[in-house]
Amino acid sequence: MAFDSFSAFIAMEGHGPYVWVCYAVFAILLAGMMIWSVKRNQWALEDCRRRHETESRASAKAPGKASATFTRVEIPQD
Repeated sequence: MAFDSFSAFIAMEGHGPYVWVCYAVFAILLAGMMIWSVKRNQWALEDCRRRHETESRASAKAPGKASATFTRVEIPQD
């Protein structure tokens, strides 16, 4: 659709306010989701870092203790 001027483009034959508000809401939500995703990623990395430090300190305090044990499980085959 061709417009005669920039103001006609903004007005969009009376539909401009609805269209521009929709674009603004979309842009705000998109920016919010991006910021939230970055923050959530940082929180997850910090949580992993904290857990790793806690586990490494715990294993350093008890050097003779195994970090994992494995038990063989016999499954009867009928």
